[in-house]
Order: sequence, then structure tokens, then C-alpha cells
Amino acid sequence: GWREAVTATARALLSGGLVAVPTDTVYGVACLAQDTSAVQSIYRLKGRDGGKPLAICLGDVEHIHRYCQVNVPYELLQDLLPGPVTLVLKRSEELNKELNPFTSLVGVRIPDHSFVRDVARACSGPLALTSANFSSQASTLTVSEFQDLWPHLSLIIDGGPIGDVQSPECRLGSTVVDLSVPGKFTIIRPGCALTSTVEVLRQKYGLIPGSS
Repeated sequence: GWREAVTATARALLSGGLVAVPTDTVYGVACLAQDTSAVQSIYRLKGRDGGKPLAICLGDVEHIHRYCQVNVPYELLQDLLPGPVTLVLKRSEELNKELNPFTSLVGVRIPDHSFVRDVARACSGPLALTSANFSSQASTLTVSEFQDLWPHLSLIIDGGPIGDVQSPECRLGSTVVDLSVPGKFTIIRPGCALTSTVEVLRQKYGLIPGSS
């Protein structure tokens, strides 16, 4: 069952492994964000540009303040999360300095997917999370679509197809928005939830679009 899968996934992560997990947008590969060796393994696995940051994934909104400096209302976080949105905020001293050492910012994900959130809660710190594909290739919506990665993963959780496999829109991934500048927001990646995200930021909280 569910609890055994969560426990096995957390155990693999705490042992320094990389795991594939379903999220609310696409399949992801996760490791412990505080484990520098595991973070380096994700970059090698994906052939990812070392200057491209990884997001962190948390189980609950209240944990954001531990790893980020938040300058928006708590209600704004709750309006967007959990959901298909990555919020880019200033990082705190608590976060592994070897994770994205080239930037003072970090993207935060709280997927609207119970399994990955339960896994994040079962681990002591944040997960580093990226899409389950080779860099520059399309995001994946089924585990069979990233078969080439399987031999390098400690565990693969098959949550079935995510969304409509035939729909390009379903592969857009989360909407990435920079909230690090007080009173402003900057869309970094439109993603799959652009309209609803901008509506919340502009109409409900009065934030002004910044230059991207």
C-alpha cells in the first residue's frame, strides 16, 4: 500500500538515492536537497547545465519559511500552494549552500499530489526536484517515457499517466514566478497555470508585473 511506498521512497532518498515520483504536473526525479552528492548525481543523470537551478519540494506551506525569506502574505502562499506553481524566493541560510550556489534565490514546489508531499514530510529536509527526462527533452507523463533513466534510479513510483498524454499542454510543467522583489512578480516560465496565478497575484494582492 501507500504507507509502504512512502516509507520505501523516503528510505531510498535518505540513503542518498534518486527516485522518480509522480507530481501534479509531470513525473519528477527527486533527491535530498541537503545531500550535495545526491544533487550532483541529478545533474549527471539529466546531463543538466550546472548553472541551471533545481527547485526544492516541501510537504507543507508552513515549511517554506525555514528555507526561504518570504516577503509576501502567508495567505498568498496558501492561495497558490499546493498547486502547479513554483515560487522563486530568496533562500535562507538553512538551505544547502551547494544547492544552486550561483544564486541567492530558490524555487519552491508544493505539488498538489498527496504521495510526493507525504514523501517530503517523511524526509527530514527539503527534496530537490526536477522533471524526469534528459535535459532539453520533453517532460514525461508516464514512467515508460523515461525508461532510459531507470537504470540510474534507486526507485520508481508508478502513479499512472498524469493528465492527457496526447496533450502538449499537459507537458508544460509548473508555472514559475519570481516573488523575491517586494510588491512585484516576474513570470519565469508560463507553465500550465499562468492565467490563474497572475489573477491571484494582480487582482487579489495587487502585485505589479516586473521585467523578465
